[in-house]
Amino acid sequence: MITDERFDGGRPFDWGKTSEDYARYRDIYPPVFYEKLISLGLLELGTSVLDIGTGTGVLPRALYGAGVHFTGTDLSAEQIAQAERLAADGGMSIDFKVGGAEDRLFPDNSFDAVTACQCYWYFDHKKAAESLYAQLKPQGRLAFIVMNWLPFEDEIAAASEQMVLKYNPTWNGCGFTRALIEAPQEYLSHFTVERQEQLDLYVPFTRESWHGRMKACRGVGASLDAQALARFDKEHYDMLKKYPDSFEILHYAAITILRSNKE
Repeated sequence: MITDERFDGGRPFDWGKTSEDYARYRDIYPPVFYEKLISLGLLELGTSVLDIGTGTGVLPRALYGAGVHFTGTDLSAEQIAQAERLAADGGMSIDFKVGGAEDRLFPDNSFDAVTACQCYWYFDHKKAAESLYAQLKPQGRLAFIVMNWLPFEDEIAAASEQMVLKYNPTWNGCGFTRALIEAPQEYLSHFTVERQEQLDLYVPFTRESWHGRMKACRGVGASLDAQALARFDKEHYDMLKKYPDSFEILHYAAITILRSNKE
């Protein structure tokens, strides 16, 4: 259970509560997203990459065939259990470990790169910057990555956001617009910003998969009690019945790459 005043007015949330839905419905990044990561030279053949906040191991599993040696870590033991199960089901040999960005789980100079997708805002940045700098090799790179829907441009995303806010009014994981990722100041004494990218993505969903995606967000499955979750489950799915069975949701992705100043 996590309680952090930066999120949802300090309302507690627990990713372990939603790990089954997360495993089923949050592996949603389209191929162009991964093609962009590879095109940036971040994930080269034979490199060793630490994926912080790996969740159910989405990035390591999706990029397994690219010849990148991933290790995934996450604070939630339940998320790591799902990552291990999905990797095993896919015949993939990927190392997963419970822990956070602030923890020095590995020896110094262990990794060529670190990825932090949909999670860097949760970090204690001072501790994380020092820990990741230590574990990266000289001139290693740290990538902050996000992919968010655009509710002011997408009708279905807007309707779903309003439904979440009905059940969880303090949820602040909403209302996103396109923006580059600005590296928190705490990293700039250890890293230099190398590149910032942004792109639009149309992500395909069915009613079921979008409903599952919304249930697996912090404002719903990770924080609502069982009774409220059951009410949301019914009302949100009923709302989606006015839309086609299949549709696309407009998202944007942003990537900021920092290079270690370590010589």
